[in-house]
Amino acid sequence: MAGVIESSVRDLKKTIFANDGANVATPAFRSTVDDLISAFYDDIGTISAVPIQSLFDLFTIKVLYVERASRDASVIDYLGGMLGRYLYTRELFPLREGRPHALYFSDVLDEMQQGPRRFQNLFEAYRRYADNSLFLGGVFSRSFGRRRRGRMGGSRFVDRSYYVSTGKTCYRMAAEHDLAALTQQRPTLLKLSQYFELYMDALNEVSERYILGFDLNLIADKMLDNFNLYRRTREEKYLENARRYAAILRLDETRFPSLFSRRRAYVIRRPGEG
Repeated sequence: MAGVIESSVRDLKKTIFANDGANVATPAFRSTVDDLISAFYDDIGTISAVPIQSLFDLFTIKVLYVERASRDASVIDYLGGMLGRYLYTRELFPLREGRPHALYFSDVLDEMQQGPRRFQNLFEAYRRYADNSLFLGGVFSRSFGRRRRGRMGGSRFVDRSYYVSTGKTCYRMAAEHDLAALTQQRPTLLKLSQYFELYMDALNEVSERYILGFDLNLIADKMLDNFNLYRRTREEKYLENARRYAAILRLDETRFPSLFSRRRAYVIRRPGEG
């Protein structure tokens, strides 16, 4: 299954790039995306070896391309790749003096005033700070309202406006840099800056449904499918799968006795015994 998902996602991206500038999420395209996500949730009792990058690409296609009718292939590719890169803590919190260090807009100002120190050039600095803002604001939106530490005025609350203003500004500065044209990223970075809030909301949904949470409607369907298979076949594996899906949904066992009840134990007595 892992190979099927990887190759199918690759084909979906080829279709998106071949129709860049238009949205071709036809019923067949949508069905393929939904089938792949459904397949990912199958066999809940086993560990899947699906490449994580393929999954992030798939989730981005589902939320941004299928459900929000995005038409920009480069942005789809950029956001999926960014999610894959940020699996590594060093991408989000690079080491400084041997310790992880969070990146803030004040660091961008330092890079501009004193020259690149942590990055090869200002283009990479701008782009990385913008990526940080988009990732944190999109994937970890629940952190809004928490305090952060910074050298620009002491502690303050981190809120949505901080991530939006920092991300939009840094993507715009990255797009205006000469290296943006050389790397052919200028159009992508400009769109990330212009529609930053839209992409942040899309990543928030990706996070809630697939990274930090689950697609609960799909999980409920999987639970019912497996329970119905158990009722027809009486095979215990389907009942166990149904219970695993139910655990994700945090169902109250007392409200679903047919799903959680254990079989009664029967005592076989010898002839003549009471």
